[in-house]
Formats: sequence, structure tokens, C-alpha cells
Amino acid sequence: MTDLEKHVNRPGRDKQVKKVREKINELGITYIYYQFISVTGRVVGKGIPADHWERTAEKGFQLVYGATANLFLDRHNNYIGYGPEAMELVGIPDPETFCQLPWDKRVGRVFVTCFRNREERNNPGGHLTSDCRGNLRIFMEEFEKKHGLELRVGTEPEMMWLTKNEDGTPTGKGFSKPFCYHIDQFESLRPVFMKVIEYSKAMGLDMIQGDHEDAPGQLELNWTYDNVLRNADRLSTYRQICAQVAREHNLIACFMTKPFMGVSASGCHTNMSLWKGGKVKTNKLGHKTLPAVEEVFGYVEGGTNTFMPDTKDMQLPGKIGLQSIAGIMEHLPALTALGSSTVNSYRRLWDQGFWAPVYADWGYQNRTCGLRVSAPGRFEYRSVDSMHNPYLLGAALLKACDHGISNKMKPADPESRNIYEAQKAGKDVKKLPLSLGEALERLSEDEVIKSAMPDEMYKVFHWYKNDEWERFLGATTQWDLDTYLDCLP
Repeated sequence: MTDLEKHVNRPGRDKQVKKVREKINELGITYIYYQFISVTGRVVGKGIPADHWERTAEKGFQLVYGATANLFLDRHNNYIGYGPEAMELVGIPDPETFCQLPWDKRVGRVFVTCFRNREERNNPGGHLTSDCRGNLRIFMEEFEKKHGLELRVGTEPEMMWLTKNEDGTPTGKGFSKPFCYHIDQFESLRPVFMKVIEYSKAMGLDMIQGDHEDAPGQLELNWTYDNVLRNADRLSTYRQICAQVAREHNLIACFMTKPFMGVSASGCHTNMSLWKGGKVKTNKLGHKTLPAVEEVFGYVEGGTNTFMPDTKDMQLPGKIGLQSIAGIMEHLPALTALGSSTVNSYRRLWDQGFWAPVYADWGYQNRTCGLRVSAPGRFEYRSVDSMHNPYLLGAALLKACDHGISNKMKPADPESRNIYEAQKAGKDVKKLPLSLGEALERLSEDEVIKSAMPDEMYKVFHWYKNDEWERFLGATTQWDLDTYLDCLP
């Protein structure tokens, strides 16, 4: 069988398809969004009436390959990744992700896995390698089979709520004042974040805490960690929810990393740990009526956290944790292209007065390093921002951890000093790439991290991001005008 046929016929899927039909009927859903994730993390796909669920679940739908690159043109007016002569992908829905949209209960949503067209002469029905979500599932399963370990991830997505003019353009201002942790400023956005929390709970996010951060209109809302794939799905869902709440409140939900200089950027710290065992607890949120299939509300619990200290030193992870740190540290420059994936991302790294993680070092609770042990049993990759694609980054982190574990690597000693003071004392510390162009070069040299983007995935990513970098280099900006307009005579 082809990859597509194996996916459609995997054990238990027929029962899941029937469960979705029951939910469609129970909830009165008449329309369904079938969605996948583009190279930049954008949600793309098609809408199909719910009457056609069974047929679509078996046959899928077709869409141009270039949708994986947002169907955008490069600066030479060529479609990125795939030309108009390319065939169409086949999107097969994953019924375990089916959920009702809380803001319009007539509409459902389901994630899909993408495959090559059935009529392709080359690898018909094979996995579409430019499907970043499909790639992550494959790598997650391979990692678990090889090491008996599951990567669990928790993200801390910061973003800003901006005001807009009557014509919909941004005013250049955040809704609230830039006072970190101030409940008064948090309260000013209460109607917004309470609606986000309401929608999030309805779509399977177990919201646990939130606060006002130290940029105008900047909030961070967190949910319970889970395996790397389900967490990536929830981050994508959270972004969709914020966009909808912004429409309802006449605001802009801004995930741009650095819309303002002189205040903190929007990071997305990624906490990770590797576990043996554990079970998924369904309906963790305790809904009386599930507005989705029960798997949407499932969270993995229990098992053995292999990152926990195995010596009396509670600041040092266990052996597997240290090996994983060593693997990530080895590949930190290339990982930066995925964690800080836009030109604007590097405004965050240059504005160093705001705890920007610019140094390739690690330590316990040391926020001046790019990687820190944030608590016993987990560590935090800090040079990740709110614009990153969590599916690409998740796959790359699996590859980096695999490299460290497979080769029994050991990291350098952790840094307990402020990294700036350590440098003054003579420590030689490498900086992370400080531009998208430099990060793309480091990625092109790193075969381990590139392996997380197999075949067409790397081609599409490099094409898209290199074009973005070249467009920036070729653009005249307001800075150019301010600096050079009156410099002569």
C-alpha cells in the first residue's frame, strides 16, 4: 500500500471516522475546515460541507502543492516551492483532531495530513515531505521507537494586542501600558483574554496561567504541556483563537516578534523534557458535553521524566537530559533559523537590554543564556519567538536530542554567572546568529537539523526564507530615509 492508503486504513481509524459523524450530528455542524500548516506556520486548507465527511475522510481533498508555501511569489515572480505545472496534494483528515469552533457552532475543524497525488509517476500517494505537520508525526514516532522516549513540550506564547484605525490599519500602539505583571493593565484586557480562555477551553486547551508582560498590550497565556505534536496543534489553534477574538474586539492580535523598539519583543520560550511511559487522560477539562472528539481533550500524564536529576545536585539534569542539552547546544546556530525565523526576529536579539537570549550557552535558571534549566526535570529553549513554526522546530529538536543521546554527548559545564559578566572575566562565548541570513547559512551547513526538513521541505523553507532575506536587503526603509536623505552636501 502507499503511504496514503496506510494512513487511511490505519487500525482504529474507521471507528474514529464514525465518532466524528456522531459529533457532527450531535453538535449540528454543517461545515468543516480541513486545515494543514504551511512552511511559515500559517493555517491553510479548504472548507467542505459536513454532509461529505465520510467521503472526504476516505478520499481526501485536493489542493495545489504550493499551498505549503502560502502560494506566494518570490521577488522574481516565481511561485515558491512549486510552479503552476505541479500536481495537487491530497489532504486526508485526522479524525482524532475534530473540534467545533466555539464562535460559530455550525462549523467544525479538523487537521489533515498531506500526501502526494495518487496519479504521480514518482512515489504516488507518498507522504508530502513539505507537510511540516506530517513530518513531525513521523519523526516523533521514529524517536519513540528508537529511544523509547516521548518529547513533551510546553510553550509560552507572548503576543500583543494592538489598536487600529478606522480603516483597519494599525495605530502603532498597544492597547495597554508596558507595565510587566501589573494586574491593572491585565484587567484592562480582561474582556479580551477571558474570551480567549473561553474559546481555548472549548477547543481542548487546558489553560493554566497568564499575565501582562512588559510591552504595550502584551499578554502571555499558557496551557498544560503535552507531546510535541499535540502541543504544536494547540499553539496553532491558540493563534486562530486570538485572531478571532481580535475581530470581535476591533483589535489586532499581533504575533510579530518586535513591533516596537525599546520594549520587550514577543518570545515563545519552549520548555521540553523526555519521558518514558505515561498514559493519555481524556477529557482532562471535565466538559459535560464534549464539543469535539474526546482525543482533543486528551493530555499525556505520568511516566518517568528522564530529565530529572540523578545525582544530589538538583541543578543538573539526568544523563539523558545532559546528552540532549549537548545535542541542542551543538546545533543551536542552525536551530536559530527555525526558532527565530523572520527578519524581524533579529530585532529581538539586537535589542539586548530586554533579556534577549543571544549567547550559545546554558545554565540553571540563567536567563542570559540561550538554553536554561528552568526547573528540575525540564529545560527551556529561549531563542524562540512568537513567529516560529512549532512543527518545524519540534522536528528539529527531536533530531538534535537524538544526536546527543545516540552519540552519548556531554555538554560543557553550565554557566551560573551573568553571561555578560562571564565575558568580562575572559570567557569565550559564541553568539547566536544575529540575522536571518546568517542563521540560514548555519542551517545550510548542518545536516542533522536539515534532516528534520526532508527532501522538498528544506527546498521550500530555504527558498521562502532566502527570498524574505533578499527582499529585506533590497528594500529602502524609513531608516534609510532618516539616515541618508539629508546627509549631503
